Amino acid sequence: MEPRRFDGVLCFGGEDWWYHNRGHYDMQMMRELSAHVPVLYVNSIGMRAPKVAEGTMFFRRVRRKLKSLARGLVRVRENFIVYSPFVVPGKPGMALSQRLLPLQLKRATKILGMRSPLVWVACPPGATAIDALDPVGLVYQRTDRFEAFPGVDGDEIRGYDRRLKDAADVTVFCSGLLYEEEAPGCRKAVFVDHGVDFERFSAAGRARNEPADVAALGRPRVGFVGGIDSHTFDPELFLAVAKALPEAVFVLVGACSLPDGWCRLENVHLLGQKDYAEVADAMAACDVLIMPWNRNEWIKACNPVKLKEYLAVGRPVVSTPFPELAKYDGYVRVGADADAFAAQVRAALADGSDPERLRARVSEESWTSRGERMLAHLAESGLEPMEGERT
Repeated sequence: MEPRRFDGVLCFGGEDWWYHNRGHYDMQMMRELSAHVPVLYVNSIGMRAPKVAEGTMFFRRVRRKLKSLARGLVRVRENFIVYSPFVVPGKPGMALSQRLLPLQLKRATKILGMRSPLVWVACPPGATAIDALDPVGLVYQRTDRFEAFPGVDGDEIRGYDRRLKDAADVTVFCSGLLYEEEAPGCRKAVFVDHGVDFERFSAAGRARNEPADVAALGRPRVGFVGGIDSHTFDPELFLAVAKALPEAVFVLVGACSLPDGWCRLENVHLLGQKDYAEVADAMAACDVLIMPWNRNEWIKACNPVKLKEYLAVGRPVVSTPFPELAKYDGYVRVGADADAFAAQVRAALADGSDPERLRARVSEESWTSRGERMLAHLAESGLEPMEGERT
């Protein structure tokens, strides 16, 4: 059988290139695939509509999305183009979006010369546009329990999920738990773990080029780098830990969607979101790195990229428990409640760790290796890139 060849990849991203951290699975995998064919990364079309009841966060969400829309179609590097189509998220705008979205995407692919694209869906509502796009093949990225995301219509997302698993040539998982539970319900399921930008993060850990805003703070430093959101980050546990360790300086780097004034402790410093290029140095400037996760269905099925980044930097890691940590026994300290978590942070500060041992655990897990594995899985399904295409 002749392989089906694709001359580009159209990716319905789960995030927005212009304001989310660029370490996410879909963004990194698209970077790898862009070494072979052009990639059109479509900024998240949304799984929920922002609500006025969110207060200042509502206006922040609307403002940043409007800024993203204003950018339109942008080439960010050779073979990698980012597009912000006009959509109205949630049920109220779905009928309008279903009509307009395919038209916008067809126009964008025509401009880029993509005649036979592979469609990659990391945002489940992208399912509504697949038939109109008539792709060469379909990949569904099932990296999280999307239906457990706060504020979404769970039944609607489950419907998209079922439709995508039935239609996709390949459904790719990076959570071992989700893969075990859901692989039998897919046409073809594969497990491709997260990668890590190992050279970037390991180099930062060795160089210790401290960002000015972090360097101005005292030591010891306990850091969290990532989104500070209610469905992942446990504010009550974090505050209890920070209170239990008044001698430590807690550094939080990342966008925060928690209510204003949620933390007023003097030893906690919220530095806001940093560009991806600055993230590694911010991690390396800390003495211990933490993951104070919530206990919910989202976290139960998660496999955070930041864990590999933390280990590549070479700093001790303390986390609340979740299933994926079983693969890192002996490399991550675990505290199930605030008292145990604080005790583990205190022990990590006292004992330190062997940074090279931590780095070695993830040294062979580059994103390039993950991209090569994904291409092999696509080839097994009869999908191959038209090498040499450039745009």
